[in-house]
Amino acid sequence: MKKLFLFIAIPVVAVVGALVALVLLVNPNQFKPLIVEQAKAQTGLDLVVEGDIGWQFFPSIGFEIGKTELRNPEGFSQPNMFKVDNIVVEVSVAPLFSKQLEVGNVVLDGAEFSFETLKDGTKNIDALTQAQSSQAEPKEPQAGETASQPQASSSPRESDWAISLAGVTVSNAAVEIQDKQVGSFTKLYDVSLHLSEFSFDNWTKAEFAAKGENNQQKFAAEGDVEFRLAKGMSEYALRNINIESSFSDPATKMDRIKLALETFEFDKVNALTYTIQGRAADLDIDLQGAGSLTVDKAISNVVLDKLTLQGSLDGKALPQSPMKINMATDIRFNLAKNHLNLLLNKLTANALAFDGKADITLGDIPKVRFALHSPNIDLDEFLGLKQAGGSKSSETAGNSTSNAAKQEPKAEVEPDLSALKTLDVKGDITIDKFKASNAKMQNVKASFGVNRGVAQLTSFTSNLYQGSISASGKLDARKTPATYSIVKRIKGVAVQPLLIDLVDNEKLEGTGNIDVNLTGRSLKPSAIQKNLAGTAVINFTDGAVNGINVAQMIRENYAKFKGQSLDGKQGVQKTDFSALKATLNINKGNVSTNDMNMQSPLLRIRGKGKTNYINQTVDFTVSTSVVGSLEGQGGKDIDELRDVTIPINVSGSWDDPKFKLVFDDVLKQKAKKEIDRGLEKLDEKLGEKIKDEKTKEAVNSLIKGLFN
Repeated sequence: MKKLFLFIAIPVVAVVGALVALVLLVNPNQFKPLIVEQAKAQTGLDLVVEGDIGWQFFPSIGFEIGKTELRNPEGFSQPNMFKVDNIVVEVSVAPLFSKQLEVGNVVLDGAEFSFETLKDGTKNIDALTQAQSSQAEPKEPQAGETASQPQASSSPRESDWAISLAGVTVSNAAVEIQDKQVGSFTKLYDVSLHLSEFSFDNWTKAEFAAKGENNQQKFAAEGDVEFRLAKGMSEYALRNINIESSFSDPATKMDRIKLALETFEFDKVNALTYTIQGRAADLDIDLQGAGSLTVDKAISNVVLDKLTLQGSLDGKALPQSPMKINMATDIRFNLAKNHLNLLLNKLTANALAFDGKADITLGDIPKVRFALHSPNIDLDEFLGLKQAGGSKSSETAGNSTSNAAKQEPKAEVEPDLSALKTLDVKGDITIDKFKASNAKMQNVKASFGVNRGVAQLTSFTSNLYQGSISASGKLDARKTPATYSIVKRIKGVAVQPLLIDLVDNEKLEGTGNIDVNLTGRSLKPSAIQKNLAGTAVINFTDGAVNGINVAQMIRENYAKFKGQSLDGKQGVQKTDFSALKATLNINKGNVSTNDMNMQSPLLRIRGKGKTNYINQTVDFTVSTSVVGSLEGQGGKDIDELRDVTIPINVSGSWDDPKFKLVFDDVLKQKAKKEIDRGLEKLDEKLGEKIKDEKTKEAVNSLIKGLFN
């Protein structure tokens, strides 16, 4: 029993004796000046250690340092860049007797970091980088020294001790980031960092976590990574990188944003994956993807190859929900030039498909240049504009009418176009097949740009309905309300199939040529109609106006006027023409013309009048002259109306226009023509008997006066 007691007691006494000797022989406060000097040399800033440095014996041997502060340079709002209430430094005991301070782990509890940027761009951490730069510069030999002579130590204490650091643990820390240049303030809390089993040239695992706030934004992040640091810290590598975060503000709640990298080394290809899940702009988001990341040692070029994205968007605001997204792209980012190059190999959103490329140069106003292509865009299908079945359509219409009656009209406001002032965008879009409002186009090509508040469509061309269209336009949003101009050329378009597809109206046939030149001010819906001004020149050939037979209308009304009746046969309700031309003047909702002219083998039609597209009313007079046989229009000939001009008035609403023939002057015209013919014959006879010209004029005037 005595031997057993001695066997147990001797090691205990030895350990206690060693601890007593450590406390008596080694005073930890002698390290305080050394720590302060090293901090000044490494950072250029003052380190303040309040109180004594004491020993810690549980759970391991080490130092415990009280309140410690690293002062900010002058001119910053916070006195400290770093402050901590308690620091625990674990050390190995045996090397202390050889004046070697081998730090096992540094524990910082309740640390506070403050990073500040002044209005002139100066940062408090600039002092750290400047100190590191000055240390990297070689020192010039002092007077009396040669380059090969070692310089004398600035402190005998520094040469007496060798210091090494194994790891760091940070818990319950806080970080404040204030940028007075942009007026932002971010606060991080519950910041933690743990390094375990750290040694040079070996893999070490780091775990970290933080929460933060920025105004109404809240976010959190946590993750882990393994890193390997070479001696001298000249090289390092990372692997098994996992970062998971969340974000929320009043309009957004991203539950999971995850990034994972298998490895990260400079000048090597590193595989990455990512996941985004949450809700933003009333959309449920579920996206994931992968790619290959390469960064050069100078950190000047970042390459993301074969970057993919798959997932779905779901929400009532989408024209189609859910919307399946699939993308494949390659990205090059030159950090030195702030230039990004993007090659879009594929982007699909349900039935829509795109490919293209873009070049972006970052700056105060980013410069964006792009080219985008799509094989087929059916905008009607994508926006859900296809007509539904009869019952559903009727039900929807009824509900819409009911809802419209209950809801008060909303006040119109000018759209906010201020974002256009921060853009410098220019690009081309090509679409092989395009459909909008049921109108079909092919080979659509458009070039447009936005530059500091001015949006310009420099070119638009397309094939449609056996013809072509070209257009250009400009929107100037530098002032409110915005102004705009539009120039459009339509050439050789088959009018009837276009109208059938566009507005389900087949009243006009022919080949159409239209030139439009319009200007406007304000983008409020009602103001667009009221402020639109300009001209539209129409030139149709080889066509017909369906729904009205002008020749038959003339026969019927002339027969009624004479008290006669027709045979009752109804001809085709159609008026053919070889040419139809008009210049339309558009001004504040009114469209007027004075030169409408339609020609056909038997009719000459001239028109003038106006229509209001806001009220959708028309008041138009068409003057028709019979120059040929009316039999070609499905009726008997009326030779007695040949060369007589017959006015036709069109009035009322667009939906139900009223046609009226004005016969007030028809008989006078007819009588005058008869008189002219009679006078010609009389003139011939009188000419033989009356030789005096004045006498003949007097006789003619007398006869004409009888019919006036």
